[in-house]
Amino acid sequence: MRSPRYGQGMRYRARFKDAAGKEVTRAFPDKEKSKAQRWLDEVTTSQVTGTYVDPKTAGTTVAQWCETWLAGYATRRPRTVRQAQVHIAQIEAAFGPMPLSAVRPSAVRTWTVELKAGGLADSYVYALHSRLSQVMSDAVHDGLLARNPCSRRTSPGTGGQRPYVATTEQVWALHDTIAEHLRPAILLGAFVGLRTAEVVGLRAWDVDFMRGVVRPVQQGNGEPLKSETSRTPLPIPQELSLHLSAAVARWGGDHVVTDGTGRQTSTWAIERAVRSARPKVAGLPEAFRFHDLRHYLASLLIGSGLDVKVVQHRLRHGSAKTTLDTYGHLWPDSDESARAAVGAVLAARAGDSLGTGSASPQ
Repeated sequence: MRSPRYGQGMRYRARFKDAAGKEVTRAFPDKEKSKAQRWLDEVTTSQVTGTYVDPKTAGTTVAQWCETWLAGYATRRPRTVRQAQVHIAQIEAAFGPMPLSAVRPSAVRTWTVELKAGGLADSYVYALHSRLSQVMSDAVHDGLLARNPCSRRTSPGTGGQRPYVATTEQVWALHDTIAEHLRPAILLGAFVGLRTAEVVGLRAWDVDFMRGVVRPVQQGNGEPLKSETSRTPLPIPQELSLHLSAAVARWGGDHVVTDGTGRQTSTWAIERAVRSARPKVAGLPEAFRFHDLRHYLASLLIGSGLDVKVVQHRLRHGSAKTTLDTYGHLWPDSDESARAAVGAVLAARAGDSLGTGSASPQ
């Protein structure tokens, strides 16, 4: 870093070297040495704190950066990239022409409010905000932006709607209503916790019928599951093994769930079957989906007294926080449990006092 000095025409020319060793200069009019020094001091501070942005890239617009960001994101799964492209389209519609540095936290908050007012679900608005935060965070990492305008303060929240938990009677009614060749899908959703694509991709050799273990490996399109957690082997009871092996024997083919002719079924066929059967099952809400069968499994496990780590493992959540955020309300009330525990100790003490009191003389 160098102090400002006189250049041609009695102008102050402030000079410094950036992180790449390239000299950067800026001219200031005569009698403005203090302004030149102040600018150098600000640059020095931003370099020390890691918030320095090259003036030549400071004008990069959100749309320009999104294009670069998507090009680097293209190595992900096609479905993941398509979802990102949909999100980016929403981001560009709101902020595209603006320089990255012009996007303020207040603008982000206003954007999420407008999205909700437009009828978008809370969960989707939350996803869009998370995508914008991801894009902006990468811009900071790339040196194009000093700080991310997205934070907890701008987050719209995921919404407080609790998942619908079907009753056991509703699960069996759904099972008995759909076509017979798709009934194993209901069993895998409600009693194993598989997602739709996992059900479609499950092959007969992914199930150890003798030992009672289901090993999810791939999605319906043959692509491997995204994480090691998703590929966790899941124990099943012998009764369920018998149901699944009988289905494989009856319908044939390589997959546990078929189209009724021995060929692999599709996620669309399963979702359509659930939508068609839903009105015939008393009490099932209109928005009930196949994925909601996982909520039934969580409720079943929690109601049986299993702790959060076991439920997390069976549902293959990445963290216990995800399990608690989704199903924490299903566990017994902690206040009542604590009250009962303290009450039991006090009651035992009272009983001991009565039992050991001195006897009166005869």
